[in-house]
Amino acid sequence: MAFKTSDEIVKTVCVAGHGKSLIPLNKLIVLSFLAGAYIAFGGLLAVVVGGGIPEIKAAHPGLAKLIFGSVFPLGLILVVVAGAELFTGNAACMIPGLFDGRIRWGGLAYNWSLSFIGNFIGSVFVAYFLAYMTGLLAADPWRSSIVALAEAKIKGEFWPLFFKGVGCNWLVCLAVWMAIASEDVTGKILSAWWPIMAFVTLGLEHSVANMFFVPAGMFYGAKVTWGQFLVNNLVPVTAGNIVGGALFVGLLYAYVHVPKRKNCGESE
Repeated sequence: MAFKTSDEIVKTVCVAGHGKSLIPLNKLIVLSFLAGAYIAFGGLLAVVVGGGIPEIKAAHPGLAKLIFGSVFPLGLILVVVAGAELFTGNAACMIPGLFDGRIRWGGLAYNWSLSFIGNFIGSVFVAYFLAYMTGLLAADPWRSSIVALAEAKIKGEFWPLFFKGVGCNWLVCLAVWMAIASEDVTGKILSAWWPIMAFVTLGLEHSVANMFFVPAGMFYGAKVTWGQFLVNNLVPVTAGNIVGGALFVGLLYAYVHVPKRKNCGESE
């Protein structure tokens, strides 16, 4: 199975990141909407499967977490194979080009801000129209599961949520990194599956996933306000996601592999 070396991954990311900074506004919004929807599909599948096994959760909580985490990777698999603009993945993918000088701060801010907004819209769209309006989670144990999940996510303290966000996006961006390394679809799927399964099973925090989980729970009656969601959860988790992806994946690999003041991919 052919794959790129670490140096080749970074060169590919440099070129891809530069392209991301130049995507026209209308197309960036569409691709970001799709990424949010794809992650929400993974979240909805995880709730239907993992939330439907209360007996296993009560007797074997670790196994229940593993089952929940094992199906959630659908979302990132759709993003990396079909193609979409995911804010959390872009937290790492924009950095090597910025480190090199090909991407400017304005281009990074443009991509990050619009992909975040588009992801939010796509996630809430699936939460409302496909999870709530369809009644897929209306009966117990699914309703109780999504409500409890939403309420739990706004009760954490800032720093634990921040560091859960760091760990989560470190793994998410490694999943994207390894998917880029893979030269075939099977390799991309397997590369994306393992780190995503790990972060969900570990109980780490992903901002875009929470854009689905918390609103879906709210639509089903969770005692959570939009303000509580944004301030108590989304702010610390997003900050942690940026650090986990931009620093621990994007910047560290750029430091190792990108020559300063030279365009990525150019010969020495």
